[in-house]
Amino acid sequence: MSPKLANQSSAQYLASFDKFGIHLGLERIKQLLDALGNPHQQIPVIHIAGTNGKGSVCAFLLSILKAAGYRVGRYTSPHLRDWRERLSINGEWISEQDLLLTLDQVNVAIDSEQSPTQFEVITAAMWLYFAQQNVDIAVIETGLGGRLDATNVCDRPLVCAITSIGLDHCQQLGNTLGAIAFEKAGIIKPECPVIIAENAPEAIAVLQSVAAQRNAPITLVSAAQSINLETASWQGFNYPLPLLGKHQLINSAIAIAVIQSLRDRGWLISEAAMRDGMAATQWDGRLQWMDFNLNGKSCRILIDGAHNVAAAAYLRQFVDETFPDQRKRWIIGILNTKDQAGILKTLLANEDLCYPVPIDNAAATSSLELSEIAAQYLHNQPKIYPNLSLALEDAFGDLQFDQVYRNELQDVVILCGSLYLVSDFLLLNALNIAVVT
Repeated sequence: MSPKLANQSSAQYLASFDKFGIHLGLERIKQLLDALGNPHQQIPVIHIAGTNGKGSVCAFLLSILKAAGYRVGRYTSPHLRDWRERLSINGEWISEQDLLLTLDQVNVAIDSEQSPTQFEVITAAMWLYFAQQNVDIAVIETGLGGRLDATNVCDRPLVCAITSIGLDHCQQLGNTLGAIAFEKAGIIKPECPVIIAENAPEAIAVLQSVAAQRNAPITLVSAAQSINLETASWQGFNYPLPLLGKHQLINSAIAIAVIQSLRDRGWLISEAAMRDGMAATQWDGRLQWMDFNLNGKSCRILIDGAHNVAAAAYLRQFVDETFPDQRKRWIIGILNTKDQAGILKTLLANEDLCYPVPIDNAAATSSLELSEIAAQYLHNQPKIYPNLSLALEDAFGDLQFDQVYRNELQDVVILCGSLYLVSDFLLLNALNIAVVT
């Protein structure tokens, strides 16, 4: 291993590229991959773009393909606990040693005249690792947008999918649904099948236009039908649906449409494997119940990223339907690059309680600013919290564990607003937390 990485962790090495920020474009990543022998050309790929639902679709696809007996690489972002979770094979994170060894090879290939961004470095490592591990197929989620995203280097993906599109990352992608859809449509390749979720007409028109220009066969997907709380049906195929929230009806339908596209071209994926895979799907930090210990007190919390207005609407719908008579206590942190007012207006009802917190991120919105925005939508003025621990203590201060489980009138506590806040929570409680199944 080179001296530069010999005494560093993977996180420390990747942190050294943070200073280069976000710079969309394919020139640097293509140059880097060429120096590495173009590993991205050695892997069959499913490519996923969209504003919301990408990670869920990737989770469904990984689980189904694994159940069918394939060796499946999955690449997602951001991570919640550790950089290693971005690169997994059959759901197992890359080891720290393997990540360091892979990053060392990437480091040697970097052109000293043109440094890549942090995302480009980890993306190059992903392609190299999956190629060296001889995965049967890789499920790849775009990082930002699509057209100029570092993952968008495959000329012939097996199939592409575009999930729900909303107004997010407007600084980089544009401030209209049409403009954002155009960036997402950049993953569509000539004559390669593309699965497109139901979207606003403005977005659909752009996606269809790009697909037509590239002669790419389109499958337009509507949401599956809910049979009961744990089962759904799409085009006559019934399947388990373990992920919470009505938005998973469209995400799961997209995944099944992608699998059907593979089946049509000879991939051996039985309906039994599809059902088994759907039943086994897990996706951390999205409408997920967690039990944890707070100063010796057992607590339960619902965590969700809800980092844009559309995702906040999904979350509010879920809690209203699940807890129609219970007051909501919101522990919220939001980045300053997001629509803070839109997210808060969507999440908060007048009688709710809000506990605004900072996030361990350079782009965090201050607790003071969040409190001032939230106050417009609340009867009770939010306090200002300097850290997450104090907000958790206040939010759970007068709640009891048995009540959280059994009392239908007991307030429910939700943590949301950013995946970075979810990450802060998981790291804070790493030794005292359990997933509720």
